[in-house]
Amino acid sequence: MSKEKIYNIPNLLSFYRLITFPLILWMVYADEEKLFAIFLCINLITDILDGLIARIFNLKTKFGARLDSLADNGTYILAFLGIYHFKMEELSTTIWMLWLLVIMFILGTLFSFLKFKKFPSLHLYSTKVAGYFQGIFFFLLFAWNYFPGLYYSAMILGFLASVEEIAILLILKEMKSDAKGIFWILNQ
Repeated sequence: MSKEKIYNIPNLLSFYRLITFPLILWMVYADEEKLFAIFLCINLITDILDGLIARIFNLKTKFGARLDSLADNGTYILAFLGIYHFKMEELSTTIWMLWLLVIMFILGTLFSFLKFKKFPSLHLYSTKVAGYFQGIFFFLLFAWNYFPGLYYSAMILGFLASVEEIAILLILKEMKSDAKGIFWILNQ
């Protein structure tokens, strides 16, 4: 069995997102909305790039999948905190959708910890699609403006992806990276 080559550009981009987490978190508490928006948008872009580069140049590793999932979680936590701190007025009437998504995220993570003793890193197609919609929504919200239709789409897709993730976690006997979706799990 060969050793994974973990020193690569995709893992470096994921690691960047992890090490900037405390800095961006500080920007929330320091009320630095413009700096927060810039750094959050950079994190969202590096999230797209790390997966794209890993797939195109065949640099996918198990370590990288776990690192990416952890960095994704950090980026989402920052986005939620940023919305709560900076954008509550824009989302005040529909914030319940975001809270529902946060609850689903926490439930999936808790279930994975209870069953597998680790963060979920399934990398489902549904979570990728939902993540792109959510990332575009976060990017546009902090860089430009609030778009209700995009918000509704991002929240609904995120909810559906969370339901699929929890269903897959119920089915699996051991944690699996790159599970793709429930269709692939049931056909194995």
